[in-house]
Amino acid sequence: MTADTENTENEHALDCEHELSSFEASSNRVIERAAALLRAAGDPERLRLLERLGHAEACVGELSEELGWGMPTISQRLKVLHQEELISRRRDGKHIYYSLNDDHVRNLLQNVLEHVSERR
Repeated sequence: MTADTENTENEHALDCEHELSSFEASSNRVIERAAALLRAAGDPERLRLLERLGHAEACVGELSEELGWGMPTISQRLKVLHQEELISRRRDGKHIYYSLNDDHVRNLLQNVLEHVSERR
């Protein structure tokens, strides 16, 4: 962008007729964490896992059977989702059960899926 183009854009921005409200940007740390979370959720297979875990908790064996993926593949995808705190896990005997981490994740997932379903 040239200096002339930038100056012209700044002049037009000052000509806006709506009332400006103050904007407080999130910290760089928060933006980076949010971007990492969205990258983790943005993979179609990991998104499918999130959708499934939004229905009910499950262990790797159940997910493998339901989704038709190998257990090592599922474990790797769950690891990425867990690292970004999208899912939580609990141990019951020799099994580890996975579920969505909280209602924020559930709402995010629901909103994204509804948004793309409504688009034409």
